[in-house]
Amino acid sequence: MIFASLLFLFGFLPLFLAVYHALPWVGARNLFLTLASFLFYAWSIPKYVPLMLLSTVIDWFVALRIDGARGPRARKRWLVASMVSNLALLGWFKYANLGVDVLRDITGAPLADWQRIALPVGISFYTFQSMSYTIDVYRGEVKPVRSFLDLLCYVSMFPQLVAGPIVRYHDVQAQIRKRVHAVEPFARGVVYLLIGLAKKVLIADNAALLVDVTYVTANPGLLDGWLATLAFAIQIYFDFSGYSDMAIGLGLMVGFRFPSNFLSPYRSASITEFWRRWHVSLSTWLRDYLYVPLGGNRFGTARTYCNLAATMLLGGLWHGAAYNFVLWGAYQGGWLVIERLAGKRALWGFLPHPLRIVATMVVVLGGWVLFKATSLGAIGGIGKGMLGMNGLGALPIATGHSFEAWCAVVAGLAIAWTMPRTEALAARFTTRIVWWAIAVGLLALGQLASRQHSPFIYFQF
Repeated sequence: MIFASLLFLFGFLPLFLAVYHALPWVGARNLFLTLASFLFYAWSIPKYVPLMLLSTVIDWFVALRIDGARGPRARKRWLVASMVSNLALLGWFKYANLGVDVLRDITGAPLADWQRIALPVGISFYTFQSMSYTIDVYRGEVKPVRSFLDLLCYVSMFPQLVAGPIVRYHDVQAQIRKRVHAVEPFARGVVYLLIGLAKKVLIADNAALLVDVTYVTANPGLLDGWLATLAFAIQIYFDFSGYSDMAIGLGLMVGFRFPSNFLSPYRSASITEFWRRWHVSLSTWLRDYLYVPLGGNRFGTARTYCNLAATMLLGGLWHGAAYNFVLWGAYQGGWLVIERLAGKRALWGFLPHPLRIVATMVVVLGGWVLFKATSLGAIGGIGKGMLGMNGLGALPIATGHSFEAWCAVVAGLAIAWTMPRTEALAARFTTRIVWWAIAVGLLALGQLASRQHSPFIYFQF
């Protein structure tokens, strides 16, 4: 089940909210939220529900053992047990196919009996959440929770279950036990939900039409290569930030406040700044649980550069077991190292601020080629086209919907570069903003009713 569907918006959500708010105390609401979340997750592929339950059981038990352990060695052993079990689950489902492919390439063995493993939706997100809980208990930053239901509610909460934001346990620990349900935050949540829906359906899904026609072309030209990649930049941003807005809105509707996940990343004037604004919950997770434990910037310049590169390389690999994601992570890490060498400044830092933003956008677009193209051949084809090696090319044309697609790209750029973020609009909460949210939400619903809906991009991770 996905948020941007009529089934969710007119079936699951109204029924869930009616029952949830009819329950008299927080414990009953937590139980119902947990059960509803498992139903939400199991709707498409129920066989993967036990994986999430197993991960939560392990980390609940391990956290209690860490707290009760005698001495640092015992505490570390329990932490390692949590890390190994979580990473083993994640590694098997996410990287086993890649391992078999590499083995086949090296040995030439056909391995015909190997059955491709399907990736459980959201496993990367709930695994990272569950791991962050045990790590924070080990560090003494949170107390282990005695109630298994509390932890299960945190891990399985359907608003942010399958595509984030990656919420830390300490962000919602107090809210799980006690939270305020009131009309105003609920209404703000509706505004978030409608804006997020419009981002996904009206901007991302329409921009995708231009991307799809070009990224299947063998030799795109200069125009179609750049413009399709620009369209993908709009698609992935509005798709993912739209999901995050909807998740934050749904959280507000049941009394939870989740952190923001996007801070206008396309207004960045450097790649370093871009990573402070893009997918904030993942970038801060990688910083706190990978970059800092690797040593951060505490052991000299060379080690800092290695840590930066390794963190981004693993961040790319987190997105999937494919060469293009590894290359994308290496590309991003390389730019971060270059900017660290230049004193955390972009190489184009001498330009006026608007031109710095444009230059950063060009570099980001280069990264999106690596992210979107699914093979080395496709990367090479798009790259040659963008360098002009395949001729000028032509404007991408989306069959039947070119007008809507180009309107989506232009509107997306205007919104990304000039409009206030969703949290700013929801915070103002004026009558005009509410009516605008309703209007774009109705337009999005109209498109949902007339076209087949598409899943969120980050569901595949």
